[in-house]
Amino acid sequence: MLRREVITLIGAVVAWPLMAHAQQPRRIGFLRLAPPDATQLADFRAGLEETGYAEGRNLVIEYRFAEGDYTHLPDLAADLVRQNVEVIVTSGGTDAARAPMRATSTIPIVGTSVAPVYAPPLVKHFNRPEGNATGVALSGIGGELTAKRLQILGELVPDAVIGVLVNPTQAFSDLSREAIEKAGQALQVKIVFAPVSTDAGLDPAFASLAGQHVGAILPEAEPFLGNSWRRLVLLAERYKIPMIQEWREAVEAGGLVSYAPSLRWVYRQTGSYAAQILNGAKPADLPVIAPTRIELVVNLKTAEALGLTIPPSILARADEVIE
Repeated sequence: MLRREVITLIGAVVAWPLMAHAQQPRRIGFLRLAPPDATQLADFRAGLEETGYAEGRNLVIEYRFAEGDYTHLPDLAADLVRQNVEVIVTSGGTDAARAPMRATSTIPIVGTSVAPVYAPPLVKHFNRPEGNATGVALSGIGGELTAKRLQILGELVPDAVIGVLVNPTQAFSDLSREAIEKAGQALQVKIVFAPVSTDAGLDPAFASLAGQHVGAILPEAEPFLGNSWRRLVLLAERYKIPMIQEWREAVEAGGLVSYAPSLRWVYRQTGSYAAQILNGAKPADLPVIAPTRIELVVNLKTAEALGLTIPPSILARADEVIE
């Protein structure tokens, strides 16, 4: 009996490190231009939990935020690579996705703005991304959505000059501005631009556009301005200028109108893809997904405060009308 007990004890001692290793939580990185909203994080975590991963239980998430400065992204991506995370999730435009792709060719990357567009492309194909990256193709539909937002503003404020806020520090600023100019020409809408790349520059940019008597404002679809939606809502209210936003969250908080895919869906999908990769899936086998539903949300309270009547054509197309 003594010999059997000793053998059992030795076996337990040998097996313990293996069991402890097996129970170690998995580790992923989360790289973003700026801290996300609580709802975005909740949806990201929900996507992970669908496949059995819960932060604090069997998963550790290493968060890295660039605080709105694109130049910090490469160092933050390199730090996540040094942490030996198993997956890097990126959010905040193509710059946030490209930074870890330059830092590693082996760690899987799941991004919210990856698509076979721009030069060089972030992935090879939608169905077969190849390489180590996959995710959601928000960057692949940006030009189409910008043109649609200009059209909506043209319906809201006919014959108005449209002021466009642009961030000259983002990687594809010239291409983005060119696309906006072409969309304006096609719609026969006059456009004036106001550059802004910092929080301190938002108020002066609005003041500049107000001084040029613009009838409506369109923020460029890029991460800094997208993350600044709260300030933009307050400034549009202060200057009494109709503005269209990317995300419905801005309209729910008092903005006038938004036209974009559901951010809730985007973050849930990235969480799901990250979990699938932890379970053994390869990024090359997970197709890049483009959102299929675009939401038009209108706030009638804000329209009334601006003295603006929403045309029936827009109300009929709206997915949600806030009264």
